[in-house]
Amino acid sequence: MRRGDSETTLQELKDLITKFSDERGWERHHTPKNLAISICLEAAELLEHFQWNEYQQKDKQKIADELADVMSYVVNFARVMDIDIATTFRDKLTRAEKKYPTELFNKERVGTEDFFKIKQAYRKKKPR
Repeated sequence: MRRGDSETTLQELKDLITKFSDERGWERHHTPKNLAISICLEAAELLEHFQWNEYQQKDKQKIADELADVMSYVVNFARVMDIDIATTFRDKLTRAEKKYPTELFNKERVGTEDFFKIKQAYRKKKPR
C-alpha cells in the first residue's frame, strides 16, 4: 500500500530504513561519518540532473529516485545520531525567523544582493 507524506510519520521512515539496512547487514557500515558522506554523494547525484540542462518532465522519476536516496541517508543519519528531525527542524526554523525577520525580508523588497548584505551584517553582530 502506497502512503503519501500526509499519512507517513518520520518515525515510520526511520523504521523502514532500519529494517531495510538490518535485513542486508549494512548497519555496521552506518557510522555518522559514512552516512554524512553518503548524503553529500547522493545530493551530488541529484544535482547532476540540473548541471547542464533545465528540468525536463521526462526526468522526474530519476530525480525523485535521487531525492529518495538523499532522504534515506538523512533519515538514517538522524536515527544513528539520535536526532529528532521534527524537533530539530522546528527549532532551526525558529532561529531562522530571528535571523531573517519579515521586516527585512519580503518578496517585494529583497533581491539577492540585499539578502547577502543583510546576512553579512547579521554575521558581524553574531557572537562567535
